[in-house]
Amino acid sequence: MVLNSKLESLFLNVSTKAAISSYKFVGKNDKIAADKAAVDAMRRELNKIDIKGKIVIGEGELDEAPMLYIGEKVGTNNGIELDIAVDPLEGTNFAAKNERGALSVIAVANKSNLFNAPETYMNKISANVKENDVVDLDFSVKKNIYNLSQYKNKKPEDLTVCILDRHRHKIIINELID
Repeated sequence: MVLNSKLESLFLNVSTKAAISSYKFVGKNDKIAADKAAVDAMRRELNKIDIKGKIVIGEGELDEAPMLYIGEKVGTNNGIELDIAVDPLEGTNFAAKNERGALSVIAVANKSNLFNAPETYMNKISANVKENDVVDLDFSVKKNIYNLSQYKNKKPEDLTVCILDRHRHKIIINELID
């Protein structure tokens, strides 16, 4: 999908406003208030855009946090039909504790082009490869690193891996360190 530059700017503004709205709660040990501020700002800004938007991936169902709920319609109901995935404040604990790593996330695609995954945490992987079967979620971390190092013609230790420092990722992080 290719967004025109006006829509790109509007969606950038959506996540920027969400992030800025949560800022007053950074370091205040109130992750719910920080999340709510980001959610409210994101909803408000999305509803200003001339789109027929539908939230297909959102946060909140698993942890009863403030949320843009799955199935929620956003936008002015005029314009292009879009699927939208959001996490207005990814890293609520980071924000509440004034730690690095919190961010505001939005992804947009044409209608019926984003996987609808309610109430699901899922593994994701991304690598700059042009061939199939180099990296795959079904492979172990070590196999993915080995395959990618072969593909890039580099030693495994010369690759850079980015992963969110979350409790649920500890096994992956430990496997990478070994």
